[in-house]
Amino acid sequence: MNTFAIGDHDFLLDGEPFRILSGAIHYFRVHPDQWADRIHKARLMGLNTIETYVPWNEHSPAPGAFRTDGGLDLGRFLDLVAAEGMQAIVRPGPYICAEWDNGGLPAWLFTDPTIGVRSSEPGYLAAVDTFMDRLLSIVVERQITRGGPVILFQIENEYGAYGNDKAYLQHLVDVAKRAGVDVPLFTCDQPFGTMIEDGSLPELHKTGTFGSRAAERLAFLRERQPTGPLMCAEFWNGWFDNWGTHHHTTDAAASAAELDAVLAAGASVNIYMFHGGTNFGFANGANDKGIYEPTITSYDYDAPLSEDGFPTDKYFAFRDVIARHFDVPAEVPARRAGAVECAVSVVSSVPLLKAVESFGSPLTVPGSLPVSEATGQYRGFQLYERQVPDGGVLSFDEIRDRAQFFLDGFPVGTLSRELGERSIFLPTGGLLQILVEDQGRVNYGPRIGEAKGLIGPAMLNGVEVLDWTIRPLDLGSLDGFRRAAKELPDNGGVGGPSLSFGSFTAEEPGDRYLRLDGWTKGNAFINGFNLGRYWSRGPQRTLYVPGPLIREGANELAILELQGSSTRDVRFVSAPDLGPNEK
Repeated sequence: MNTFAIGDHDFLLDGEPFRILSGAIHYFRVHPDQWADRIHKARLMGLNTIETYVPWNEHSPAPGAFRTDGGLDLGRFLDLVAAEGMQAIVRPGPYICAEWDNGGLPAWLFTDPTIGVRSSEPGYLAAVDTFMDRLLSIVVERQITRGGPVILFQIENEYGAYGNDKAYLQHLVDVAKRAGVDVPLFTCDQPFGTMIEDGSLPELHKTGTFGSRAAERLAFLRERQPTGPLMCAEFWNGWFDNWGTHHHTTDAAASAAELDAVLAAGASVNIYMFHGGTNFGFANGANDKGIYEPTITSYDYDAPLSEDGFPTDKYFAFRDVIARHFDVPAEVPARRAGAVECAVSVVSSVPLLKAVESFGSPLTVPGSLPVSEATGQYRGFQLYERQVPDGGVLSFDEIRDRAQFFLDGFPVGTLSRELGERSIFLPTGGLLQILVEDQGRVNYGPRIGEAKGLIGPAMLNGVEVLDWTIRPLDLGSLDGFRRAAKELPDNGGVGGPSLSFGSFTAEEPGDRYLRLDGWTKGNAFINGFNLGRYWSRGPQRTLYVPGPLIREGANELAILELQGSSTRDVRFVSAPDLGPNEK
């Protein structure tokens, strides 16, 4: 039987010193047909381990559900890691942050106002136990002690930055051990203040998270853990982007020098991220530290392996550093060669407000304004409707996160959470329809678990407006919208909000990069798959289209445009464009 243990100075693999050289790949951010390629390229950089988070909200989109199909097949992902001859680290949270929607916590959990967050509150722990029981059946049988690749299992995630509920941490430990986890358990926290002590327990191995001043950070960690191997569990080699900012990058040589310092100190490392991937669909998270900032679709992270899976200058700089300390494979992955370029035109379109029968089922809620969770759909768009007798000033307590207002089908304005807008003037009475976009749930800090939609009361000229109808915009299938779409005229753009359709022919599957110049804001779909959000404010200018989504022959493009476009054309271009770099 193989073993993995924590010694006085080293990790011990079958009793021998072992240095963890790990890279983060989130299986849920990568098309499953591309997992093996990304894992293989990690080994070619000199890594021996793959680390991944586990997103509770993806595996359990509704109470009692647990999905492992397609891109959520964690078992298959871990088996591919093993097939590459590598080890694995699993970090299931239950909170993961990861710039992921709600930090991985399912939104349905918080429809019960008594539920706690990241604490030993009984209702929260009961839900955690149900998730962990299902998850651990996948992980336990793939531990190194049972012939699998898993060598480490994380308890919570940077918990010291949030709280210090030791009973909660102990509960997570007990759940893991009771299920059969016998590889070492660890925690990770930033090496500042009391975070390491607050976020761990005496018997858990402590690791640090940082991206600079490596020698200083490791010394801080050693002071708080006198024995055992040093490890940077998140070596931040890049950063994520928010809409309306620049594309964050870090200098490859400077990052490589910090990695060299980690390795020279004898520490183990997990490179966060080795390969970032993509926030497909509506999966992106957001930050709110006084200003709401949703994360963009790309999670490229300026990582060594780019969003579309090609080595960067940073990849080769890191490979050179690793080669100074360890053997690396002779094989070198090829750089990006360029993708097929072509233009595609949408030829039919349907205004969303003329296709409400294709939305989800309407829900009429007596009394005060409902939040979007009332419909049972926890991402994307909701349509609020009500007849209003008069015009005037309509106000709300808060908009979460962007609301477009229509009276009898005509647009009257937009309110944005980001700008702190809460009131709008209605010129007259009539059928009021409000299309509300959830732009991503906060993934870090005290606003985790908050409700979405229109936060009431809704006040018209100082009088509360009651009895609303709300219906979700269900984009899981586009069939109803496709049937309702009408042929577009020969020229001009498309109005918004609308869903438009076009087609293109491909000789074979292969990566594409979709550029939407002249379009404003929305989501794009290839053969029904939601690529994610686009927004003309940038920085991101292209959406990554994984090659396996493309079929030989005819393919469909669909575009949900919220504001309107100046064109009916989009382009597939030869390389991604994530916008201007940080200066």
